[in-house]
Amino acid sequence: MTSPVPARPTPSPDLHAAPEASKPGLVARLSAEAFGTLFLVIAGLGVPLFTIPQSNPLSASLAAGLAVTAAMLAFAYISGGHFNPAVTLGNAIAGRIRLPEAAAYLGAQLVGAVAGTLALFGILRTVPKIEDTRAAFDTVTAGFGEHSIIQAPLAGVLLVEVLGTAILVAVFLGTTAARNTSKAAAPFAVGLTLAVLLQLGQAVGNTPFNPARATASAIFSNSWSLEQLWLFWVAPLVGAAIAGLVFRGFAETPAAVPAGGHGAADDADLDDAAHEPDDEDIDNNLVGHAGRGSVTGTAGNPADDDARDFFDGKRGQ
Repeated sequence: MTSPVPARPTPSPDLHAAPEASKPGLVARLSAEAFGTLFLVIAGLGVPLFTIPQSNPLSASLAAGLAVTAAMLAFAYISGGHFNPAVTLGNAIAGRIRLPEAAAYLGAQLVGAVAGTLALFGILRTVPKIEDTRAAFDTVTAGFGEHSIIQAPLAGVLLVEVLGTAILVAVFLGTTAARNTSKAAAPFAVGLTLAVLLQLGQAVGNTPFNPARATASAIFSNSWSLEQLWLFWVAPLVGAAIAGLVFRGFAETPAAVPAGGHGAADDADLDDAAHEPDDEDIDNNLVGHAGRGSVTGTAGNPADDDARDFFDGKRGQ
C-alpha cells in the first residue's frame, strides 16, 4: 500500500513585477524625462531670475521643490521620475536601470534642461530693462570663489554638492523602493528634500544638485560658468555614486536585477521578484522523497521510515 504523491505545486505568479512588454517604450520614457526636466528648470531658474533671491530665497527653492513633486506625480509612472543625471546614476548603481538606458535618460534630461533655459533666455530678451541677458543668468548659475555669493572656495562648494546630492539620491532610492509601504509619498519627500537643500545651495554658490540644470544655465551665462562647470558634474555624480552603493549594500539584493540582464527601467516595483519563495524550496518542503511514496517529512527521519513501513505492511505483522 502506497500513499499517493500530490501533484507538483504550481508556483504563484509574481503580481508585483511588471512584464517587460507592459512597460512604456523607451521613447515615451525619454519624453517624460525631457519634459519633467524642462519643467524643473523653468521653475528652478525662472523664479529666481524674475525675483531677488537674496531678499526672498524661499520662493526659488520652494518653486523647484514643488516642480519636482508635480513632475514626479505626473510622469514617474512612465519613466521613474528622475529628471536629474545624478538620480539616474544612483539608480543605475543600485541596479534599477541598465547603463544604456541610463545614458539615454541623461541625454533626454540635458535636452529638456537646455530647452527650458532657452525659453527663459528668450523671455528675458523681451524685457526692456534687462540689457545683458547673460549677466542676468550669471545671478542664478552655479559657481565658486568670486562667483559665489559668500565667496565660498572650491572645496566648500564641492563638499556641499557631494553631501547634498548624496542625501537627495538616498531619499529618492529609499522612498521609491519596492519594499517601502509609503511609496505614494515619494514625490513629496523628494520635492521637500530638494527645497531644503536648495536653501543651503543658494547661499553657498547656487548649487543645484543637478548637472543638467547646471549645464543649461552655464550655456546661457558668461564664459566663466563653463570653466567652472566641471565641478557641478563631478561633485553630484560622486555623491550619487556614494548613495547608490550604500543603498545597494544595505537595502537591495543582487537578485533584484534578473540574471538575464533585464534591469528595470521603471523604478517603482523593481526588486519584489527577489523575495518570492523559490520553487525548488516549495517542492522540497511539500514532496520529500517522491520515489518512496512519502508525502511529508524530511529525508532520513527514522520516525517517518517506521510509519511508512507500517503502512506498507512490513511491520506490525
